[in-house]
Amino acid sequence: MTDDPTPAAIDPGTRIGHVHLKVAEIDRALAFYCGVLGFALTQRFGTQAAFVSAGGYHHHIGLNTWESAGGKPPALGTTGLYHLAILYPTRRALADALHRLDVAGISLDGASDHGVSEALYLRDPDGNGVELYWDRPEAEWPRDNTGNLAMITRRLDLAALRAAR
Repeated sequence: MTDDPTPAAIDPGTRIGHVHLKVAEIDRALAFYCGVLGFALTQRFGTQAAFVSAGGYHHHIGLNTWESAGGKPPALGTTGLYHLAILYPTRRALADALHRLDVAGISLDGASDHGVSEALYLRDPDGNGVELYWDRPEAEWPRDNTGNLAMITRRLDLAALRAAR
């Protein structure tokens, strides 16, 4: 046993494996996550639960109505999920996601350039916050004069992103 009160750092290979959302209606949620965003349905349990993924993974997003069938989104000023973030591998892939949203008529809550990434913010049909983003290569991340990360928030040029498709 050590006297060092500082816990060891988590393994750097650790990732968020999936997010599981409470939704009001499975078919409506699947129409958004599969029909608009393009995730694949990997398993479904009637009208109670479904699992979707990208690239053949067992699931990146779980959807269920176990405690929320027919429910309303949480009221502002309550705790809970702020947003789930879906990481796209390239800027072109993010541009395709924006095109999908445009075609579906889904409006954005915001769009930001954070220096390290470009991000689109919106709501799913149940009011859950969703961020769609891609990361710039780490060598391009903004840093201050001492080398510390210096993220920013400025308006994302959506016309330029659309042109990247």
